[in-house]
Amino acid sequence: MPVGKTIQQEVSGYISTLLRDHFGKGPKSVYVTLKHPFITIHFRGFIAPMEKVLLQRNEWKRVLEIRDLLVEKLKEDVVEELQKLADLNIEEFYADWNLKHESGLFIGVMKGRAEEKDFEGPPSIDKKAFEQRVRDATEKAQKVPGRVDTYWLSERMILVKRTDILVGIEKALIKEGYSEVLKLAKRPMERSLLEAADLGETLHRNIVEIFLDWDFINDFGYVGLILEPQKDS
Repeated sequence: MPVGKTIQQEVSGYISTLLRDHFGKGPKSVYVTLKHPFITIHFRGFIAPMEKVLLQRNEWKRVLEIRDLLVEKLKEDVVEELQKLADLNIEEFYADWNLKHESGLFIGVMKGRAEEKDFEGPPSIDKKAFEQRVRDATEKAQKVPGRVDTYWLSERMILVKRTDILVGIEKALIKEGYSEVLKLAKRPMERSLLEAADLGETLHRNIVEIFLDWDFINDFGYVGLILEPQKDS
């Protein structure tokens, strides 16, 4: 890593270049949060000219399909480059997009166990109430999760891992090769349910964005929450 540059700066520069080279336009800003074993990369101001044309024609599914295909193709290269740049041994990689806000989130999970006690939020947070609302929202979409784990990565970034969440019909669709179709259907529905759950009330903060992605094979998924900046007291 070049002298004088932080890991976050190196990763930010690399992701900006990657998106510009493969999508035709880079993001206006990239925010990297690193707390082992997680790294999150939140970028804003990201929409290519051709994507704008498709969105004007209400072809948002095609935009998401193309992005997901490109990310799947680039995943191995990203993992390898992050290892070279910052010695980050990424084992899992997830991505989601918010076309309305022209933003996206990459989530990397490294080797090593994440202990919730190392990711506690402010003491004023009602964690039990927060996780219960996550369970309730998930139940409306599919079923009550077998487990919910909350990881507070920074003042503005929370990851929630939901395990044992898929119902029979979803497992059947995945087995038949319809994972991408399932993602395109689940994302807007589950995002809407999580928004309706008003998770921010239990955090005493407004939630700016919600991102979702899954490991369908192992039956778990991550929810990424971007919080509004803390107001000065």
